[in-house]
Amino acid sequence: MNNIRNSLFYVTIIGGFTALIYWVISKGASLEVGRNIVKKSVESNHWKDFLHSMVENLQHPLAILLAQIVTIILVARLFGWFFRKIGQPSVIGEMIAGIVLGPSLVGMYFPEFSAALFPKESLGNLQFLSQIGLILFMFVIGMELDLKVLKNKAHDAVVISHASIVIPFALGLSLAYFIYETYAPLGVEFSSFGLFMGIAMSITAFPVLARIVQERGMQKTKLGTIAITCAAADDITAWCILAVVIAIVKAGSLSSSLYVIGMAILYVIIMLKIVRPFLKRVGDLNATRESLNKPVVAIFFITLLISSYASELIGIHALFGAFLAGAIMPENNKFRNIFIEKVEDVSIIVLLPLFFVFTGLRTQIGLLNDPELWKITGLIILVAVVGKFFGSALAAKFMGQNWKDSLSIGALMNTRGLMELVVLNIGYDLGVLSTEIFTMMVIMALLTTFMTGPALDFIGFIFKDNITAVQQEIGSKSKFKILLSFATPEKGKKLLKIANSLVKKQADNSVVTAMHISLSTEIHSFDVKEHERKMIGPVVEESQLLNQNMVSLFKVSNDIDSDIIDTANHGEYDLLLVGLGQSIFDGTLLGKILGFTTRIVNPDRLIDKFTGKEGLFENNPFDERTRHIITKTKMPVGIFIDKNLEEVNQIFMPVFSKEDAFLIDYAKKLINNNGSQITVLDASGEVRSTREIQETIRSIEQIAPNHIMIMNDRTLKKEFLESQDLMIISLDSWKKLIESQSIWLNNSPSVLILKP
Repeated sequence: MNNIRNSLFYVTIIGGFTALIYWVISKGASLEVGRNIVKKSVESNHWKDFLHSMVENLQHPLAILLAQIVTIILVARLFGWFFRKIGQPSVIGEMIAGIVLGPSLVGMYFPEFSAALFPKESLGNLQFLSQIGLILFMFVIGMELDLKVLKNKAHDAVVISHASIVIPFALGLSLAYFIYETYAPLGVEFSSFGLFMGIAMSITAFPVLARIVQERGMQKTKLGTIAITCAAADDITAWCILAVVIAIVKAGSLSSSLYVIGMAILYVIIMLKIVRPFLKRVGDLNATRESLNKPVVAIFFITLLISSYASELIGIHALFGAFLAGAIMPENNKFRNIFIEKVEDVSIIVLLPLFFVFTGLRTQIGLLNDPELWKITGLIILVAVVGKFFGSALAAKFMGQNWKDSLSIGALMNTRGLMELVVLNIGYDLGVLSTEIFTMMVIMALLTTFMTGPALDFIGFIFKDNITAVQQEIGSKSKFKILLSFATPEKGKKLLKIANSLVKKQADNSVVTAMHISLSTEIHSFDVKEHERKMIGPVVEESQLLNQNMVSLFKVSNDIDSDIIDTANHGEYDLLLVGLGQSIFDGTLLGKILGFTTRIVNPDRLIDKFTGKEGLFENNPFDERTRHIITKTKMPVGIFIDKNLEEVNQIFMPVFSKEDAFLIDYAKKLINNNGSQITVLDASGEVRSTREIQETIRSIEQIAPNHIMIMNDRTLKKEFLESQDLMIISLDSWKKLIESQSIWLNNSPSVLILKP
């Protein structure tokens, strides 16, 4: 009845008001008399009108800007992904993406497309948006600086950091003396040109350096701590020097810039002594995600904008204000992490790539069309590397570091990345750098950033230790060593339970290593230790409850698969346990991770035999990551599929071929160490006919009678399967089950798939 009434009301309202609209439009036509309205002919070509309208829409500034943003983000992400895959920071790929979209490549070979996508009149919009992205990014960089670390490590860090600034600064200024006459823009004083060349040579990219340190697992080492601290001190010092240089360039001379510098000092004092305590009070009261509401967020954003605006008015650039606003944010880790999450996605994913492309549009490699220009480019690169790399390395050596760590610090401090592009763009906007010098310096920034990874690898190769850190931790090869790699603490605890069941009574002759690897793009250098505690802590607590000796290993990587494989192979482990993170039993669609599906015909009936045809499985039982790990690792691998594993007492072990004989060795370990009850399914008669399997089972029965049972009936009841804690099956047999389209796994317990 209610449905009929609602329908009648709907028809009445829609019909009545539609009629009213038609009547008003019809009557309104009479008001057009005397207004000289030009109406299109009925015979006009509607298709041409539509196309003309589409062309006009495509040329609208907003449409052009949106097309630019979509293209830039897609190309930047593609290049970033590729460079991450080859072991380089994604920022290098994004920088190169900007150059590719500029006149150096697309503009040269596809000029019509480039002119349509990046018309000159649209570049102003792109520049302003990219500047907003930079302001947000510098705000995040300021927040990621841990000033407490700077205080604790101030002595060594300041010496190395300031040496890594003053040496390349002096060399850059000297280089400017030789190239000023030929390459400096007309009307630019030598002091302005020389100071900008000096500061451009002195910069270090703190965010890129921190990412490299994380990805190489160096953040907990003495070397990693010193490098990050030096880069942080370098960042603060370099931005202060840059602010002074900008003031001098804008004022025209050092004496004229004293007023600007005085105002800048007053501004910094106000930010530190007045604004910072106020923000700390607000942050302490709103440190949780729930309490950090829109009005509170607005306070911090307004602080950021006012700080940027004030520094721009003073004459030291808006980016300095953004950086300082981030640095004075409340030191509460939770608060900073929440705020970084809010800002970083928009600034890094959407707006920052616009800056890379805008830089690329200014970079015209085609202008370097003379061997002499390339010689100058090579000289700039040489001066940059000698000043920053060797300057930092020599300072570190003087401070007592060994040669390996000193050279590694030099390689890391030589990373320029995004920060260099920021400085170069400021110099270009001020008219201090010509297009040729700007292009040469961009090439230098790319090469010095790109060479960091290979340089660290080369240094590590030269000073290679005889025993790796992992091997030192895990002991000699005579021990049975298990490596478990987990994505979440819950999965880690389940894998540890399985590992413990295999070695529980062999504490002196076994080692269990629990490893978690986080993706570098999903964790900030500011929060590495807190993230490690969250990931590793619960697994350590579980090891204490199980009374299991365990070595923990935490890494940050840009290629998790390769790091798992390298750690497993170099550590000479006897077994690698990996959790897939998703159960094959969750619903009818078994998920992308396993990559196959199943259809349950009747879950209450008896489970089919091995040859059963009901159900549907695809021929791809694992995802690409798992297949890669299985293929590349040199030791046995266990792939764990969880279905709420609680105990490892009742174990079901189907044997389908002679190749499955190795499973009985694991049965022996489980019985000896955990007292598990093993039910072996002789699915194809191989247990009865294979002497090796029979002898192993007899040896188990002599030591632990009534702990292993042979089952010959391949028609398994649902009740039996549900009574088991874990099914252990060989990889080949698992694949055969999938290929045979069997559905008897639908009621199986948690599964451990073993590759011998």
